[in-house]
Amino acid sequence: MSDGRAATCFGAPQPLSARDTTLGEARDARDLRWSRMMAAGQAGDARAYEALLRECLPLLRAVCRARLRDATDAEDAVQDTLLTIHRARDSYNAARPFRPWLVAIAERRALDRIRSRGRRASREMPVDAAGEIASGAPGVEAELDAQRAAAKLRSAIEALPLAQRTALDLTKIQDLSLAEASRRSGMTAGALKVATHRALHALRRRFGPEE
Repeated sequence: MSDGRAATCFGAPQPLSARDTTLGEARDARDLRWSRMMAAGQAGDARAYEALLRECLPLLRAVCRARLRDATDAEDAVQDTLLTIHRARDSYNAARPFRPWLVAIAERRALDRIRSRGRRASREMPVDAAGEIASGAPGVEAELDAQRAAAKLRSAIEALPLAQRTALDLTKIQDLSLAEASRRSGMTAGALKVATHRALHALRRRFGPEE
């Protein structure tokens, strides 16, 4: 085999097809549009923000369904992601790509669902089964329950003192390191730990199992 043929087989990069190039350009254009829509939403453009969330839904569902086998868990993770995006929207830097930021949040919320399901499975499975038999429409009931729970959680978080709300948002919802959360909030790492602990304790008292 000649040196030229060897280079063709082993070393020379293969050119992208026209289809690959078109798909890549379309993806780049979409990512740029999403970044601009998010920036507009941060500036108060509600229509751009709502349109962005609608456009993102297929991607969010794909990410969550890849992580979660149960369709209801996946949809709950999507709703958790939307809630996190809404609460963390002011932290997004419009100079950086929007899609990786979005996917990272969806991945974290899906993993949260996996952990939560693992902790609750043994004690909640009989209750879930009984609810499905009684209602005859588990998907609808689950969605309504998730919506009610999300609304209660938002209300409870908004009712927290400002320091606790800020600490919870930065360390748990945005999942920032203590150093980064301290830099953004102006609070010390120790103060953030205390405020987060108190916020979680208040939420557990409000949503914990009734005696």
